[in-house]
Amino acid sequence: MCGFVGALQPHPDVLKINEFMSMNHTIYHRGPDDEGYYIEDNILMGFRRLSIIDLEGGHQPMSYNNQKYWIVFNGEIYNFIELRDELILDGYNFQTGSDTEVILALYQKMGQDVVDKLRGMFAFVIYDKVNQLIFGARDHFGIKPFFYLEEEHGFYFASEKKSILKTIKDVNVDALQHYFTFQFVPEPLTLSGNIKKLEPGHCFIKRIGAPIIIKKYWNATFEPKHYTKEQLIKKVRDVLFDSVEMHMRSDVPVGSFLSGGIDSSSIVSIAKELNPSLLTFSVGFEQQGYSEIDVAKETAASLNVTNIHFYISPEEYVRELPKIVWHMDDPLADPATIPLYFVAREARKYVKVVLSGEGADELFGGYNIYREPNSLRYFSYIPPFMKKLMKKSISVLADGTKGKNFVIRGCTPLEERYIGNAKMFDELEKQHFLKTYNSSIKYHQIISPLYDHVLNYDLVSKMQYIDIHTWLRGDILLKADRMTMAHSIELRVPFLDKEVFQVASEIVPSMKIANQTTKYILREALKDIVPEHVLHRRKLGFPVPIRVWLKNELYDWAVNIIQTSQTDEWIDKQYILSLLEDHCRGKADYSRKIWTVLIFMIWHQVFIEKIYDFDAKTDEIKEMDEVLV
Repeated sequence: MCGFVGALQPHPDVLKINEFMSMNHTIYHRGPDDEGYYIEDNILMGFRRLSIIDLEGGHQPMSYNNQKYWIVFNGEIYNFIELRDELILDGYNFQTGSDTEVILALYQKMGQDVVDKLRGMFAFVIYDKVNQLIFGARDHFGIKPFFYLEEEHGFYFASEKKSILKTIKDVNVDALQHYFTFQFVPEPLTLSGNIKKLEPGHCFIKRIGAPIIIKKYWNATFEPKHYTKEQLIKKVRDVLFDSVEMHMRSDVPVGSFLSGGIDSSSIVSIAKELNPSLLTFSVGFEQQGYSEIDVAKETAASLNVTNIHFYISPEEYVRELPKIVWHMDDPLADPATIPLYFVAREARKYVKVVLSGEGADELFGGYNIYREPNSLRYFSYIPPFMKKLMKKSISVLADGTKGKNFVIRGCTPLEERYIGNAKMFDELEKQHFLKTYNSSIKYHQIISPLYDHVLNYDLVSKMQYIDIHTWLRGDILLKADRMTMAHSIELRVPFLDKEVFQVASEIVPSMKIANQTTKYILREALKDIVPEHVLHRRKLGFPVPIRVWLKNELYDWAVNIIQTSQTDEWIDKQYILSLLEDHCRGKADYSRKIWTVLIFMIWHQVFIEKIYDFDAKTDEIKEMDEVLV
C-alpha cells in the first residue's frame, strides 16, 4: 500500500523537479517508509512506499528487462507467488521477491492483458520505453484510487487528487450538483476542474501528443445459477477461506477491524484460524445507542482474540474533521468516515495491515433496502395508469403521513426511485438552496446508463449493480482507503476479491433475501463459524450520533461553519440555517442533509479558502530538501 505521482510531458522541464517532488511529498502519509523517483526526458514518476511485501527489495519506481519497463504501483497482488512461479517456468527472471516485479514481467509477456491475471487491489502506471507509451490500470472494484488530468502541456496522474491540485482552483459545478444528490462525487468526476478518476475495472494507454485511450477490462456481471443450498454453502465458505488466507500474505503483522455485525466478524472468525494471536480494533461513542463496542468485545471474547477499542467524543470528532476532509480529497458526507479515521489511528499503534468487511453487502445482498422489491411486489399487479393516479393523489398529503412514502415508492419504477444507498437532496430541494443549479444536469444522467446494462436482471441484482457502481466506489471504498492511509496503514478487503465475486454473482435472489433477513446464504455458510449473537443481528453500519449532536453539542459549531464559510456563491445559507432550526425543533430529521452541506463548506475552507495547512512537510522531508538544495 503506497502512493504515486507522475507526469508525461510533450516537452521536458514543463514541470520543474522541485514542483514534482512537492507533489510527491503531499502524499507522505501513504508511504513514510521510502520514496523514489524516475525522471527521464518526458516522463516523471514519483513514489512513496509503505513496506509490506519484500521489505528490502520492493523499492519503486522499479524497472525490468534492462530498464525497458518502469512501474509505480499502489496495492497488493495476492496471487503474485503463483504468477511468479508460472513466469519462471516460462523463462522470466526476478531480482526481488515483490509483487511489483511480477506485474512488470507479466506486462512484458502479455501487454495490456496483464490485468486479466491479477487478483488483488491495484492502481499502477507502467512506462513502456519499447513502445513509447504509458499504460495504467485500476483494480476491479476501485479499492485503490487513481486520479488523472489531461491538458495540452502534460498528462498528470496520482494516487490522491491533492497531488495534482496545486494549481487547480475551479469548482466543478456539475460535480457539485451531483454531490448534493449522492453525498459523494460520482466517478469519473471530481470537484476540481478537469481532474478525473480512472474508473474501476478500466485501463488506459497514453502517448505524447495523442489523447488518452481508456478501455473497460472487467464488469460486475450477475449470472444466477440454480445450485442447491448445500452447494452454495460450500462454495461460499471455500472461497471466503481462500480469500482471507490470500489477503493475510504479508511480511508485517496483520490485524482486523471488528464492529458488531456479521461482515467484520466473519473475517475475524476466519482469520483467527490462520493467526490465533490476531488483534482486533473497534471504535464507538459514549452516546447511548451509538456504539457497537460492547458487541465487538463480546465477539472477540467468543473467538478468544484481543480487542482494542476507543471511544470518540463530539469535541474530538469535529476537531479532526478538517484534516479528515483534507485526506478525503473530495467531500464525502458519510458520518461513518470519521469513526473509521479513529479506529485506523488506534490500529496503527499495533499493526501495519488490517482486514475489514467492506463489500459483503453489495456482493451478497446485505442492505435492508434490498428487501423492498418483495414488500412492494403487490404493486406489480396494478396497471400503470392506476399507479400513476394513486401516486398523484397521495402526493398531496403532508410529509410524514403514514403510508405515503410506501405508496409512492410502490407506484414508482425501480429505475426512477433507486439511485443507490444514499439519496440526500432531490432536484426540487437542490433548486431551493443551490445557487448554481442547472436544470439540464440531473442525477439520472449518472444512473440511467447503469440501468441500461441490467435490463434483464431481477430487481435485487439491479440494486446491487447500482450500488457496486456508485455507493461502493464513491463512499465505502473511498473512505476506507483515505482514512487508513491517513495513518499509514494498509486496509485489505477479502470480500472484494474477484474469485469471491464470481461465487456471489451466481447466487439467485431467493438465496440473498430470505427468511426475513439479508445475506441469507452468507449467514448460512458462516453459522458454524461466526458467534451466534452476531449471526442474525440487525445491520447498523457505523452509527454516528450527529442527529443528537446537531441539536446540542454541535449546534453552535454548525452555525459558525455555515456563517463563516465563503460559499455564498453556491449556497443559500439562510435556507440551510432554517433547515438546522427545523431539525432542532423536531420538525423532521434533517441531520444528514445538513451534514452534507457542512462537509462541502469545510471542503471549501480546506481546498479553496485554504484556512488550514495540512500539507506541512515532516522533519524528514525538510532535511531531504536541504540536502537536495
